[in-house]
This record gives sequence, structure tokens and C-alpha cells, in this order.
Amino acid sequence: MHRKAMPSGFQPIRRDRLLQEEAPDAYKSRGKLPEPTVCPQCRAVFRKGRWRWAEAPQNAHAVTCPACHRLNDKYPAGFVSLSGPFFSAHRDEIMRLVRNQEQRERQGHPLKRILGIEEQDAAALVTTSDIHLARGIGDALHHAYQGELEFHHKADENLLRVHWAR
Repeated sequence: MHRKAMPSGFQPIRRDRLLQEEAPDAYKSRGKLPEPTVCPQCRAVFRKGRWRWAEAPQNAHAVTCPACHRLNDKYPAGFVSLSGPFFSAHRDEIMRLVRNQEQRERQGHPLKRILGIEEQDAAALVTTSDIHLARGIGDALHHAYQGELEFHHKADENLLRVHWAR
């Protein structure tokens, strides 16, 4: 998937640049949530201004967290496409790396999740709830296996498309 194949509005970005979320994310809370708040789906707790994994107190308010909201709406923020002959030959190993990267990120950041994995014959598409998780997966794949890595960002919608092939 080269720049010509990218949907309109996406811009390639350099790997050595930080991603800035320029547009307001419709899935982030507009105001401060009452504390403590618990997500009824994943049981993440909003406390001290951020979502974290913790035991929910009895009197906690119930609000769906942004990651579960994206999952329910089937509206990912990140798309990671994996392809190539090397991917086909090492699919299980590569998918374990993808899952391990998610687990590492998710331990400290409950809103960074894989929303789905769509497997095809010689490719896979991983969707994420966060653009930074998508980028982290791409960087981890490139670090472990090299290959071709491209990032395409659509700033006005906070979407990131990552393509890794080898």
C-alpha cells in the first residue's frame, strides 16, 4: 500500500516525528468526569484525571470509557495492515508480537486496545482504539523484523494508517 493507494486526506509522516492530535477527539470526554467513575464494560476506573486499572469503589459512577465507546461504534483510530511473504510464513510469531505490544501498552493505559483483527490469506488488518498504539505496533514490527513501514495520518479525524510489509 503506497501513497497512491491511500484514501484522500491522509498524509505520510516521518517515523522520527511525534504524532500530534490536532483535532478534538469525539471519543474523549468533553468535561471532567465525576470521580470515581467506572466503565461498566471493561471495569477501568477514572480517577485523578485519567483512566487506569484499579478496583472500582462501591459508589462509583458508571460511564463507558472512550475505548469501549469506539469498540461499540466499530470506529477505530488506528489501522495496521500487515502483508508480504515473510508475514505469511511467520504469521503466528508476528501476531504474538502484535498482541504482546498491546498488552505492554494496555497495562498502564487502559484506553490503548486492539479492537479487532481481520485475517486474510496473505495479510491481516489490526484495528486499534488509539493512534499511538497503532504506531507502537508498527515500530515494534519494524524493530523486530525490519521490512517496509509507512505511516499515514489524517489529522482532522485523528486517524492513523500503518502499513508494514516484508
